[in-house]
Amino acid sequence: MEVHRRALAEKSRFFRENLGRRGGVVEICECDDVEAYVEVVGMMYCGDLRRRLAGEEIGRVLGLLKVSAAIMFDAGVVACLEYLEAVPWSEDQEEEILSVLNHLELHDSLSEVLKRVLVEPSTSSKSNAIFLQLLGGVLQAKDDKARKSMKSLISGLLREDNSNHIDKLDVSRETLYHLCDKCLNSLHFCLSEAANINESSRDRGNLMVEIAREADNIHWLVEILIDKKFVDEFVMIWADQTQLSSLHPKIPCMYRFEISRITAQLCIAIGKGDILVSKNARFSLLQTWLEALYNDFGWMKRACRAIDKNLVEDGLCKTILTLPMAQQQAILLRWFDRYLKKGDDCPNLQRAFEVWWRRTFIRRYGRVWDQSEMQIAVCDYPT
Repeated sequence: MEVHRRALAEKSRFFRENLGRRGGVVEICECDDVEAYVEVVGMMYCGDLRRRLAGEEIGRVLGLLKVSAAIMFDAGVVACLEYLEAVPWSEDQEEEILSVLNHLELHDSLSEVLKRVLVEPSTSSKSNAIFLQLLGGVLQAKDDKARKSMKSLISGLLREDNSNHIDKLDVSRETLYHLCDKCLNSLHFCLSEAANINESSRDRGNLMVEIAREADNIHWLVEILIDKKFVDEFVMIWADQTQLSSLHPKIPCMYRFEISRITAQLCIAIGKGDILVSKNARFSLLQTWLEALYNDFGWMKRACRAIDKNLVEDGLCKTILTLPMAQQQAILLRWFDRYLKKGDDCPNLQRAFEVWWRRTFIRRYGRVWDQSEMQIAVCDYPT
């Protein structure tokens, strides 16, 4: 390739050092991208490098950047970095760009390019403040469509597998329970107000909408708690809401069924083994909320397409069967009578009933052998 020595020596320290001592001939031994080398040499003759690079593909500019850095063509390096700073990157391109820049010793020149991806060192308290602001904003959103969209977005981002990022910052247990507590207090207030207000009052309709909204908010937070494996404490908190459950029947079913979705959600997770809590917590959960779930089940399966009736019934069956036999019997005999009266408006717990029946009347497991009372007979074999 024939070029002007002066032009190359002025623009590149590599050529300035090598052209003088090699009789005007420089051989590039390791050249992975010949086209990039040729183009970079051509760039040395260009007066407006920014204009030259406009419209190029990012991958192509990264190739030019590597060559410019290798031959110490400072103007080319600056032009490539200015290009990278100005154009948008896809997430895949971002990984490629950061990988290339990481291998080039251009520390002083990279600050502007990397500003879009580098974050300042942050503490967990600062991150929690951001999470609290974002989650709290979603819970208080006025536009239902935007609220639903942002819930889906935030849930997906929190659920992403970031196991390869050891310095990942995540929403804390304390932040989630703080928000749960606020929603529960709001729900309790709305239920109390609605239960005591005159049915003809104009405010009653607004309260009903607010009840459904707060219950839906709790459902969303519990979904996050389950994903993060923080939900064990909430099972007891929900089981202790006896005053809330006593107010539940005073609200029209079309609004209150969102509350029963929370109970169904917890039972489904217990049935899948995603929640590990004591038998007392499991029984208290059912003792406080099972009747309400029975009352709302018919409306739930008709009004909410997001509810899988079979999944709810399976979760209830499995949760009941984790309890001691006496508690299984009390729950299932009561369900039996209710199902005969209500039919499909009551969850079908037949699978749990069948297992309880066999345990009670067929298999009849007795007390486990006490090892200390086991007797061993010893005899001598004839020689």
